[in-house]
Amino acid sequence: MINEQYKKMLEGKSVIRQLSEFATARGKEIGYENVFDYSLGNPSVPVPEEFTEGMIRLLKSKSSLELHGYSPSLGIASVKDAIAESLNKRFGMSYSGNHIFPTTGAAGAVAHAVRCVTSPGDEVLTFAPYFPEYGPYINMSGAILKVVPADTESFQINFEKLEEMINNKTAALLINTPNNPSGAVYSRETLKKLSELLERKQKEFGHDIFMISDEPYREIVFDGIEAPYVSKFYDNTLSCYSYSKSLSLPGERMGYVAANPRCRDGELISAICGQISRGIGHNCPPSIIQLGVAQVLDLTADMSVYERNMNILYKELTDLGFSCVKPGGTFYIFPKALEEDATAFCKKALSYDLVLVPSDSFGVPGYFRMAYCIDTEKVERSLEALRRFVKENY
Repeated sequence: MINEQYKKMLEGKSVIRQLSEFATARGKEIGYENVFDYSLGNPSVPVPEEFTEGMIRLLKSKSSLELHGYSPSLGIASVKDAIAESLNKRFGMSYSGNHIFPTTGAAGAVAHAVRCVTSPGDEVLTFAPYFPEYGPYINMSGAILKVVPADTESFQINFEKLEEMINNKTAALLINTPNNPSGAVYSRETLKKLSELLERKQKEFGHDIFMISDEPYREIVFDGIEAPYVSKFYDNTLSCYSYSKSLSLPGERMGYVAANPRCRDGELISAICGQISRGIGHNCPPSIIQLGVAQVLDLTADMSVYERNMNILYKELTDLGFSCVKPGGTFYIFPKALEEDATAFCKKALSYDLVLVPSDSFGVPGYFRMAYCIDTEKVERSLEALRRFVKENY
């Protein structure tokens, strides 16, 4: 018999993917260059040339067995050591390779981290607005996702609501900074206050509460804004990272879980993740991708286009009367819609070939997300469509 849980999930297909598919189909009719597709967060800048050159060098110099053979189940030791060394140098940490577990992107990292520190029935708190896939990541592990309502003034953390919701069943908090979809970057003050609260609650409840930090946008910050390294603030932190955004390698699915060396059983986390992999059929990223990424850990793609696009859109949106918290990073902007029903708002926008994502699935009704990881020329051409849409409807 077909599993009914998965069958039912077919009814709740990702809104983001549906809109992306609409944009692709519409592009076949009028040319994709004429569809202002702000649906999907797919990095749009080239990979660093050093990565390409490094891959060629590996193919010419290494044996096919080393490049294409099975990775060890816990990842290639030299790669794990290199990641640990990079994190230590950049953030003043004390990781060893044993604290690093390579995964298929940040999604794989979060899926492992959740299973590592929860048991069925435990609660995991996250903060609206949040990435919709957190639902299946958490709930299908046997844990239960609970969403703390948003602080829509700043999209920092709503501490009043957090205090109300955290309880003895809370095993972990899942945070995302810089944040998809709001672009907000949690400040030092926010992270310090959060860490102090969790330390207090651990003592009150008599058990560990882990912080799972989903941080694939860590390198995309604007205007000199700092993106503090979460593990510096709280011992029981598992950092979940991906090179999809920093190196523009989303299709390679290379990420990792990094267990804070000071966290409970920190030396065991990677090995436990290996056992989790046995249960869910996960394998480490391909050997050649692990080795290739290890050569360019401290580089990034040229991501200046994202800040340029953000500034263009933020100015236009605010000039048109939209209420919007200015993003501190990522390649997303999250304005308030011009009517209460964000789905209706975004549906009207489709008539102008503007593909916008309504906010309901992000846990904050009445907003919409624009993923501006597209060419600046296309962003600029979209402004006239945006102006006509607003003028003719609102």
